[in-house]
Amino acid sequence: MDIIKVEPRDGFFLLLKFENGESRVFDMKPYLEKPPFIRLKDARQFCRARISNGTVSWPGDKDSDMDLAAETLYDHSVPA
Repeated sequence: MDIIKVEPRDGFFLLLKFENGESRVFDMKPYLEKPPFIRLKDARQFCRARISNGTVSWPGDKDSDMDLAAETLYDHSVPA
């Protein structure tokens, strides 16, 4: 199920809207200790979240982006 909208929120939360109309909140904090997401501890970087190919991504090193699978975002989030 694709994500159609993402809004970074204070406290390293993502407000996500899925293609089925469902809104969910994902807590990114547990991922901030794992490569490559460590750099997202910088709130300015975290807020650069965007939609790419139906999931959330952030600019990464060189020509690659960092992302999480839409399934992970759905399965580990809670209804908004």
